[in-house]
Amino acid sequence: MRAERRRSALIGPVLVLATLVSSIISSFGAPLIPTVAREFHESLSTAQWSLTVALLVGAASSPVLGRLGDGPRRRVTLLGGLAVVTAGGVVAASAGDLGTLLVGRGLQGAGLGLVPLAMATARDELPQAKVAPMIALLSVSAGAGLGAGYPISGLLAEAWGLAGAYWFGAIVSGLALICVAAVVPSSAGRSAPERLDYVGAVLLALALVTTLVAVAEGTRWGWGSPAIIGLLAAGAVFFAVWAVQQLRAGNPLVQLRLLRHPSVLSADACAMVLGVAMYMVLSGATEFVQSPRSGGFGFSASAVVAGLVLIPLSFFMLISSRTLPTLVKRVGIRAVLTLGCLVAALGCGFFAVFHDALWQAFVMTGVLGVGLGITFAAIPGVIVRAIPARETGSAMGFYQVVRFTGFSLGSALAATVLAAHVSGDGRPTVGGFTMVLWISAGFCVTAAALAWFLPARSTGSTADQDQGRGEDQGEDQGQGENQGQGDRVTGP
Repeated sequence: MRAERRRSALIGPVLVLATLVSSIISSFGAPLIPTVAREFHESLSTAQWSLTVALLVGAASSPVLGRLGDGPRRRVTLLGGLAVVTAGGVVAASAGDLGTLLVGRGLQGAGLGLVPLAMATARDELPQAKVAPMIALLSVSAGAGLGAGYPISGLLAEAWGLAGAYWFGAIVSGLALICVAAVVPSSAGRSAPERLDYVGAVLLALALVTTLVAVAEGTRWGWGSPAIIGLLAAGAVFFAVWAVQQLRAGNPLVQLRLLRHPSVLSADACAMVLGVAMYMVLSGATEFVQSPRSGGFGFSASAVVAGLVLIPLSFFMLISSRTLPTLVKRVGIRAVLTLGCLVAALGCGFFAVFHDALWQAFVMTGVLGVGLGITFAAIPGVIVRAIPARETGSAMGFYQVVRFTGFSLGSALAATVLAAHVSGDGRPTVGGFTMVLWISAGFCVTAAALAWFLPARSTGSTADQDQGRGEDQGEDQGQGENQGQGDRVTGP
């Protein structure tokens, strides 16, 4: 009995460890891009795929892991996800060419889908009084891991080379795997598992891959080339087929019918646009500060310094998100979202104009963190308030997909813009970097417009919808455990 209590007390710390591992490893891309380009003798735009591929896999794997992690399969899914991340670290560390490295990074990207599973596990395994604080801690850990991953990866790469950074990822994820296996109990027999929508998962992966390859390689292959046109057309077809399939499936991967709520549609669109802007800045800023001064710009910074530049982003995202309740009380959710987007645009515009000193990069990421922290904290609340409570899980699942898709598009777009602005020696010009920043600022302004025009839907209207479904509510209340599983992907 005492051993059982001791193991229960360790569940929270182990879940925090798993969350930190997934967020740290997912951030092993941007600061290492110049190092990847040098070691494998590739252009920066090609090396950018070491980041993009992890985000792409994260976008596709998040809803899949969510479905696989239903009730009785949650522990197995957590272990399987960490095993895949560990294997990815080994593959990346041992890579002798860029193709093998990308395979490893893709496997590591599966870790992005583990955070919602950790939150769902905390909800099911911890005492009720500890659930809310632990989910909040897991959310903070995910953000803190992003900030820690950049300087850690840069420091390891500087000390032990590129392989050292990826070996670190493999070791830490392996440690998390052992801890989860020893501490997290099985949930077998609690309920019947949901059937995974394999067709939907494959169609979504094909749609994302074809579209992102076209965006990332459009400049190099030529935007009018048959290959790019064919990929874009294929991506559009795959997305259309996937949407139809999801609407007809009995147990879809993503519940697209939730987009009938105007607030859900607008908030998801806002999240995707902000995700594009965020990762364009992450990629552009880290590459800019590492650019040699001999080119007339940049700071010849190490990968460690490039990672440190992004710490204000994570720090101020966490701090500013804490102010959300107060801000919403004072000015309302629509004004808060709009203001956050405009603050993020201000940060991008600042560094596009002022980039002669390294401290200006720190200021830019801090201002960007304030804006993104407010908006990314507020968007889930907008979505949840607009829909019946029983649809929360599906709505947040789709939010995760669009956010990761935005991250992937932002990484690919940054590479495309930089590849279109190169000097005679093949390096991106200062004009390319400022173009990335101005485009990011434009995306933030676009997100502000989406936020401002969010349809005003009172909580009362949602309550009325729920009351109009009395029979459904009664059934839902009689299936509390299943409803808990349906909320598996809630969280920022």
